Amino acid sequence: VWIGTNTAANLRRAHIASGFGFLGQRAGFEIAQSALPYSPDRSYGYALLAGLANTLLVAVLGIVLASVIGFVVGVARLSRNWLVRTLAAVYVETFRNIPPLLVIFFWYSGVLAVLPAPRDSYNLPFGSYLNQRGFYFPRPVWGEGSWLILVAFVVGIAMAWFVARKARQRQMATGQQFPVFWTSVALIVGLPLLAYALSGFPLSFDFPKQSTFNLTGGFQVKPEFLSLYLALSCYSAAFLAEIVRAGIRGVSKG
Repeated sequence: VWIGTNTAANLRRAHIASGFGFLGQRAGFEIAQSALPYSPDRSYGYALLAGLANTLLVAVLGIVLASVIGFVVGVARLSRNWLVRTLAAVYVETFRNIPPLLVIFFWYSGVLAVLPAPRDSYNLPFGSYLNQRGFYFPRPVWGEGSWLILVAFVVGIAMAWFVARKARQRQMATGQQFPVFWTSVALIVGLPLLAYALSGFPLSFDFPKQSTFNLTGGFQVKPEFLSLYLALSCYSAAFLAEIVRAGIRGVSKG
């Protein structure tokens, strides 16, 4: 009690505010790229919410890329080819023993910062560009009636789950199997495509256009987000590769 009252008195004497009242105050700082609409005039609370959304976005996208890289590297570590096996081992031992912050700095300062200027951008497939200001790719533009596609996708998932449940019950009762996989693919993919056609093909793309000093249009993934995404994916993939390798080695042949 004495420590608490003494601390509170010292804070009042020094005019230092405590508590969570600052969450409603103006943040006043930029966020390089935000999954939510953000400006410096937003509050500290909203800035924390934008940071949480960015964390979830990096996590979801990073899980996909790290899983692919980790699976490939994990299988490569078991290869009979000496070169493939050694390169995979070097990748794993290198990234596992480097702090993630240094990996982020490497991608940001050692890879993305040395890319060419916008006027000399690398032309990538599907109308995409890569330069020192980030990665540019076509931005989908949804027209009127496009909400039907989302509804059809949700309905397709629900119907696929229902079909899988009924097929399992049927197999347990009669032993007869049902092509659940292809039926689910037809429902989850076919229904949105049908809704896309019935709604008059409301999807179009805004392609990035190259100019003298910058690119206009499309969607830009800034270097800060890109370096964080690539660094965490490559770092996590090294651990996933060892999980894949150990899982395979843990099962006896045959």
